[in-house]
Amino acid sequence: MAIELVLLEDVAALGKIGDKIRVSDGYARNFLLPRKLAMSVTAGVLKKVEAKKMLMQKEHEERLAVAQSMAAKIEATRVEVIVAVGENDKMFGSVNAQMLVDALLEKGIEIDKNIVQLDEVIRELGDAEVGIKLHSEVIAKLKVKVVKKQD
Repeated sequence: MAIELVLLEDVAALGKIGDKIRVSDGYARNFLLPRKLAMSVTAGVLKKVEAKKMLMQKEHEERLAVAQSMAAKIEATRVEVIVAVGENDKMFGSVNAQMLVDALLEKGIEIDKNIVQLDEVIRELGDAEVGIKLHSEVIAKLKVKVVKKQD
């Protein structure tokens, strides 16, 4: 027997908050209802869910605006990473995400190294561009210049 519910949270492979769903009685009773992921469809619950959706939308927009302003700040910044080199300007080691985070921190921008999208470490002198994922919808491009250490 199927029961109709409204989702109070996003549930993978089932729907998003506010969606009306039909699930088996056992699934609703044993999983969705005890975890407070869904409730029976009533006018009061629908109003409550709509208010929650509006609040979540507002919070999402605020986070997006912060991420966009941070992206503009990062894209206007150019960091320089100084590395030791050997013969023929061959780098010892490489430039990794933590080095980029430290270089940004010197410029007054604090980020987590986990959001640096460095597919491969930088192994050559010169210019590079690295993605910084600030939000699911915002990826800033950081300009990096790798220069050799002067003795």
